[in-house]
Amino acid sequence: MAMVILGINAYHGDASAAILVDGELVAAAEEERFTRVKHTAGFPAHAVRYCLQAAGVTIREVDHIAIPRNPRARLVQKLLYAVKLPRFALERVRVLGRFGRIKEALAQALEVDPEAIKATFHRVEHHLAHLASSFFVSPFERAAVLSLDGLGDFASGMWGIGEGNRIQVWGGVPFPHSVGMYYTAVTQFLGFWKYGDEYKVMGLSAYGEPEFMDEFRQMLRVNDGMGYKMDLRYFRHHTDGPTMTWEAGEPQLGQLFSDEFVRRFGDPHPPRTPVGRREENLAASLQARLEEVVLHQINALYRLVAERTKQPTNALAYAGGVAFNCVANGKIFDATPFEHLYIQPAAGDAGLAIGAAFYVWHQVLGYPRKFVMEHAYWGPEFSDADIRRALDRYGLAYRQLDREMLVRETAKRIAEGKVVGWFQGRMEWGPRALGNRSIVVDPRRPEMKDILNKRVKHREPFRPFAPSVLEEYTGEYYEHSYPSPFMLLAYKVRPEKRSEIPAPTHVDGTGRLQTVSQKTNPLYWQLIDAFRQLTGVPVVLNTSFNENEPIVCTPDEAIDCFLRTHMDVLSIGSFLVERA
Repeated sequence: MAMVILGINAYHGDASAAILVDGELVAAAEEERFTRVKHTAGFPAHAVRYCLQAAGVTIREVDHIAIPRNPRARLVQKLLYAVKLPRFALERVRVLGRFGRIKEALAQALEVDPEAIKATFHRVEHHLAHLASSFFVSPFERAAVLSLDGLGDFASGMWGIGEGNRIQVWGGVPFPHSVGMYYTAVTQFLGFWKYGDEYKVMGLSAYGEPEFMDEFRQMLRVNDGMGYKMDLRYFRHHTDGPTMTWEAGEPQLGQLFSDEFVRRFGDPHPPRTPVGRREENLAASLQARLEEVVLHQINALYRLVAERTKQPTNALAYAGGVAFNCVANGKIFDATPFEHLYIQPAAGDAGLAIGAAFYVWHQVLGYPRKFVMEHAYWGPEFSDADIRRALDRYGLAYRQLDREMLVRETAKRIAEGKVVGWFQGRMEWGPRALGNRSIVVDPRRPEMKDILNKRVKHREPFRPFAPSVLEEYTGEYYEHSYPSPFMLLAYKVRPEKRSEIPAPTHVDGTGRLQTVSQKTNPLYWQLIDAFRQLTGVPVVLNTSFNENEPIVCTPDEAIDCFLRTHMDVLSIGSFLVERA
C-alpha cells in the first residue's frame, strides 16, 4: 500500500494543500485559484479536494495529515505576552479553537463522517515547515537553511543546517521583531494596504534614492550574529497585537506603523493616488535596508555553518515570504560566499503545505530523500475535449492545430506585436505564471509595457514585467547565468542587450527573469525558441494570465479574461483563437 501524506495550510493567508504519495509530490494548489479571491485564507476545501482527486485517493486512504502550525511552540513567550496584552490572548484562543477543529472542517469539506478520517495528524512548527518546504525538495544533500517572514508560531525567522533527511535548527527571531513586518509596515504607509502588496513597493524602490538610510538603519538593527531587532517606536504590532483576519476570503492586516513613524516621515500616502519623490525614496530606503539585513544574515549563517560543523557549505535553501524579494535574492551570489541557491516557487505561506508534508515524510517517519522539485506545474490540467466544450459555450471561432503549427503560429503573432494568452498543461504552483498560464508579448517593443497596462493589466506604471529566457542563453543576456526557473531572482541585464529587450527591463537595468528549460517545460521552451528563430531574440515578456484577480485556472476563466480584456490571440490547448 502506498503511503499518502496530505499537507494543509489552513486559517492563514494563502491557504493551500499538497499531497505526497510514497514521498513524491503529486499535486499542490492554492485555494485562491478556486475561490478567485487573492490570498484566500480560511480552510482550503477546494485545494484539498483537487489534491485528493489528482492523487486518485479518498480521505480514507490518507495515512498522515500535516498542519504547519504548532500551538506549543514558544508557549512560555506566548503566555508572557498574553499577560501584557489580554486582547492578544483572546485572539490566540479563538485561532487555536479553529485549529482544534480541523478534522471536522476537513470532514465537512469532503462530506464524510469525521470517523472516516483515520489519518494521524501532525503539528509542524511554522518556520520548520518553511525550512522543509525548500531544503527537502532541493537538489542539495547538505545546505544552510533559512526562513524569513512576517510572523508564524510567534517567530519571524529560523535557521540551521539541512543534511540528508534531517533539519537541525540552530536559532530564530522571536516576536515582535520581524523583517517581514518591517517591510509590510512601510508598504502600508506608502498606500498599499492589500495583503501581499510588498512586491509593488519592491518595484517602486528602483525609482528612488535611499535618502532615509540613517532612519531605516535605526529602525532595523543587526547584531554580530544572526539576530536583528526593530526599533519598536516606529511600529504598533507589539502593542496592538498582530491584528489579522484569517477566517475566510481575503486576509486583512491591521495598521503596523506607529504615530512615531508619521511624526518622522509625514502623513501616510493615500491609497490609489500617484506616488511622489518622497514615496520613491522611502521605498528605496526600505529596500536597501532589507537587502543589508538579509545579506548580513546570510553571510552570518555561512560563517555559523563553518564554525559549528567545521565543514562549510556553498548551498543555501531559503524560504518564507521575504524570500519572494527577488531583488535581494539576485545579490546573494555577489554579496555572500554561497554559490548555489534553492527557493521553491511558493516560498511564502502557501508553501507551508508542502513543507509540513515533507517534514512528516522525512523528519518524523525517517524516509530518505528522493524527490526534487524541478518545476512548478502541480495544479489542475484540462483536456482538449474540456477546452473545446468551453470554446463552444462561448461561441468562439477557433482552429485546432498540431503542436508544431500551434507553436509556430503563436510565435509569429508575438513577433507581430500581438498580445497572446497562453494556456497549457498544469497550472503553476506559487504566485508566478511560468509559461502555463501566461500572457506573452514581444520584449523588443518598448511600448509593450504601456500596452499591457492599458489593455489588460490596469496596474501601477512603476511595476516591471518579467522576461522568460531560454536557459541556455541566460548568460548572454544577463550578468549571471545561475538558473532562475521560478522567477525569484533579479539579475542585471547586460548593458549591450538592454536596447534589445527594453519591455521587460526595469528602470534599474534588471530583469526578474524566468529561465526556461527544455526538460521541465518543453512546449514553452519551443514557443520561445520559435520566437528566437523569427527574431534572433531568445526572450519573451511573460506576465500572469489574469486581470487583478488570481491567475486563471480553468479554460472558462481563461476565455472570460481573454474576452473582457483586449488580448489579440488565445492559444489554449491545441486551439488558436484570434480576434476578428
